[in-house]
Amino acid sequence: MKAFTELSSYEGRGSMEGWLTKITTNTCLNLLRSAKRRPALTASDLTESESSWMENQLAQAATERHRSSERSFVAADLAGRVLETLSADDQLVLTMIDGEEASVKDVVKATGWSESKVKVLAFRARRRMREAVEKLLTGKRLDPISGGTRN
Repeated sequence: MKAFTELSSYEGRGSMEGWLTKITTNTCLNLLRSAKRRPALTASDLTESESSWMENQLAQAATERHRSSERSFVAADLAGRVLETLSADDQLVLTMIDGEEASVKDVVKATGWSESKVKVLAFRARRRMREAVEKLLTGKRLDPISGGTRN
């Protein structure tokens, strides 16, 4: 490819074969020089302490990913339980917009509601959800039947 792109620089003073050989040789030397500047590091090149440190870092990263996944599952479970205490309309609008990332227009198409109704429902449902979580955090229990709290 390089020879083709440099074809206009060939002056015909030597053989085409010699010119191509020079381009090939220079390209290969440049690649080798570049590789020397960025030598590949393998696990066998590490000292025992470096290897141990690396394993420890990888183990910590894996543990943190696991904890993060656990927290996500717990949060999703909690959100689902709180969501169950809301009305069916609130559940529907929050599930579609916040859970499934549907647009307001998608919810309008699916439900037949007006765009303003969807926006108001979503706003109020999020507020009710936030209030329900705050009540949980203050130690009050949610009553799924009445939607209120009980001690």
